[in-house]
Amino acid sequence: MGALTSKGMTPFKRCCKKMMTKTLDEIINLCGTLSNKHRLCIIAALSGKRKYTSELLRELEISRPLLCLHLRNLEEMGILKGKTELGKGNRARRYYELCNFELYLNGKKIKEMLENEKKDKKVKK
Repeated sequence: MGALTSKGMTPFKRCCKKMMTKTLDEIINLCGTLSNKHRLCIIAALSGKRKYTSELLRELEISRPLLCLHLRNLEEMGILKGKTELGKGNRARRYYELCNFELYLNGKKIKEMLENEKKDKKVKK
């Protein structure tokens, strides 16, 4: 089993890719993504329901460029999914929804990944 998996997909969430971290680099990238307080606040804000960009801007009180940067990073990691929909008056809104995920990481898993990385390096030589 990977360290991070998606579960409980709704029709909108089915678009979220299933995340399976198998390498040390993937864990490092994931931990790097989750090591930012703004990103954790975005995850918390989306934990109850999907929201569009302006809702997140009002709630989190950060600039639009900064929010968009963090949303893109979270979406690239598969932690959330964005979808553009037409709202009132045919106005396009970008909605974001959190993908359900669980993070399991322990010493045994880290050791396994380090050993796999060493094996891969030996094979490449």
